[in-house]
Amino acid sequence: ENVVAVIDSENAGRDTSEIIEIGEGIPVVQDLAEAMQFKPTMLAIGIAPPGGELPHAWRAILHEAIHNRLHVMSGLHQFLSEDAELAELAASHEVLLWDARKPPANLPVATCKADDVDATVILTVGSDCRVGKMLSGIEVTRTARERGLDAEFCPTGQNGIMVWGWGIAIDAVVSDFTAGAAEQIVLEGAADHSLLIVEGQGSLVHPGYSGVTLSLLHGSLPDAMIFCHQPSRDTVARYTVPLPSVPEMIAQYEAMAAPIKPAKVIGLALNCFDLSETAAREAVIAAEAETGLPATDVVRFGADKLVDAVQAFHIENKKR
Repeated sequence: ENVVAVIDSENAGRDTSEIIEIGEGIPVVQDLAEAMQFKPTMLAIGIAPPGGELPHAWRAILHEAIHNRLHVMSGLHQFLSEDAELAELAASHEVLLWDARKPPANLPVATCKADDVDATVILTVGSDCRVGKMLSGIEVTRTARERGLDAEFCPTGQNGIMVWGWGIAIDAVVSDFTAGAAEQIVLEGAADHSLLIVEGQGSLVHPGYSGVTLSLLHGSLPDAMIFCHQPSRDTVARYTVPLPSVPEMIAQYEAMAAPIKPAKVIGLALNCFDLSETAAREAVIAAEAETGLPATDVVRFGADKLVDAVQAFHIENKKR
């Protein structure tokens, strides 16, 4: 699907690219009524508030969307398809309520089956939430495909699922089965592809979400990892917990992987959205000097450095 408009009352009248530096030509509009002139077929809920509940004020917007026969795509923890009122309205208008975060039934406990796949598995990990694990994974996958590699992105969060079209939102799975869900994603991806880029979640040092991070690590059993970090961030977002140094955090991931399946970090993806071009280049150089690993900002400078590392590792991994 193509995005035809973005609803944002605070920035209405602008172009999307003026706000987030991508999406040139996509208008930002005041409300759904204005958006309808662009003939959308679906309304995507593009936020994930803490707790994942549907803001009460948005119910009227969903009613309006359904009455206009728009499908609704949601990444909220509150499943729209289980809301009796919305479900009945959607059925009567023959539109779909797609809850991207709703996990499949009967997920298993992990049993290390991900270690048996023939595919090379790369997991994006990070220093915190919202540092670029999804975007870096997507850009590495796209660049790898441009080089002719049989790469597949394996989404583990609602936004990745909404962008890529498949996957399991790990944070909506009962904790006993989160590693099993990660395992299932790898098994499914490896059935048709030889190189998997698995989307990471959270951080090992995050007070709220570290459990999801560890489950992904032990369920997907990566052969190698890409470490994602925002250079300007020195504490966990919304907490006062200080972030360890990048080398320390890399060592933590490698140590947590080692007892089940050793895996090394082979590259760094930096999120420099809040830095100038000059400062971003300096951050990349500093990260490479500090770790001895290739680094880039995939949005500003492309994913080639990371794909170089992934491709070299993939070739060696196939020889083992």
